[in-house]
Amino acid sequence: MNISMFFLLVAIGLCAGLLSGILGVGGGVVMVPLMIFLLGFNQYEAQGTSLAVLVPPVTLVAAYSYSTEGYVNWKYALIMSLFFVLGGYLGAKFAVRIDVKILRKVFGIVLLLIGAKMIFGK
Repeated sequence: MNISMFFLLVAIGLCAGLLSGILGVGGGVVMVPLMIFLLGFNQYEAQGTSLAVLVPPVTLVAAYSYSTEGYVNWKYALIMSLFFVLGGYLGAKFAVRIDVKILRKVFGIVLLLIGAKMIFGK
């Protein structure tokens, strides 16, 4: 790994971390597109690497900061996290069987739909 690649990885990590802490987003919304466009990853590589980055200790510090202010419902978080693990496993098994070009298009459409709902929804 050369020094410019190292700093590119640092920049992607910082950007995703900052947006994760500020907006609660990071992996799919920030890191996946950046890894595709800046690192030349395919959709599979970007999604897999993004998931590997988001291992619980990474987000634990940000969640703790929100928790100290009273903004975390730990009971709900625990229930969702248990099923998130199951959904992540099943989703990954399914995703790697989809053609990478189709998966990339589906990913983009989901981001557009979520963005439109956030902008134009109530």
